[in-house]
Amino acid sequence: MKRITISILWILFSCLSVWAETMDRAQSSLVAGSAVRDTLMGVPCCVYLPAQYEQREAERFPVLYLHHGMYGNENDWIEQGALIPIMDSLLRKGAIKEWLVIMPDNCPSRPTFEEEKANATTGEWENNFARFMDEAEHRYRISHDPSERAVAGLSMGGYHTMRVSSVLKGQFAYVGMFSPATFVHNAPENYQLFWIGIGKDDFLYESLQEYRRWLDAEGVEYTYYESEGGHEWPNWQDYICRFLQLISR
Repeated sequence: MKRITISILWILFSCLSVWAETMDRAQSSLVAGSAVRDTLMGVPCCVYLPAQYEQREAERFPVLYLHHGMYGNENDWIEQGALIPIMDSLLRKGAIKEWLVIMPDNCPSRPTFEEEKANATTGEWENNFARFMDEAEHRYRISHDPSERAVAGLSMGGYHTMRVSSVLKGQFAYVGMFSPATFVHNAPENYQLFWIGIGKDDFLYESLQEYRRWLDAEGVEYTYYESEGGHEWPNWQDYICRFLQLISR
């Protein structure tokens, strides 16, 4: 197994400056684009559209499918993840491409942990995700090329990311798992980047180390990033910042 770790200074500096700009410009007009509400295959979604999406009618955009975590919903990455200000800042710096981001309600909330876990692990989401992507590609001008397709998610959404990318082999060039739940052990195939990030104090830290040992034993190549902190939005904001820059290179 070839284990890869990264400490790229330009990414670190870019991410640190993003937080400062996000705080200063949270109420200003955004150049990055806007979020719209939609329903795809009966699933509520929040869809981030690049600023020039309507004007550039002949162009197809790279797409990121971005999952929320347990007890979350399709609005989490916009309302708590600060996705638009983050993309705004990175676009101003020329650090990322103009991605169209589809944020589905990948796991409607259930009252208890066991009910939520059972709901998330039926296999229904990943087994129907090809149909979900087909509908997205009919509705929006997004690339059909796996080299311009990414999937990522946090916590329970990281689990869904792992399962979707392993079921739909070779359909995603970029896979990102942020503080992921790993109830089972699967891995993507035929990818350019498989990125995993977690905080040292995250309650899922030890289970992720077990998953990493499985990846190592299977010879799966991945990029691992370990930060301070725990299972929290500041970390996930940092991770999406780093991931977006890496998949835009």
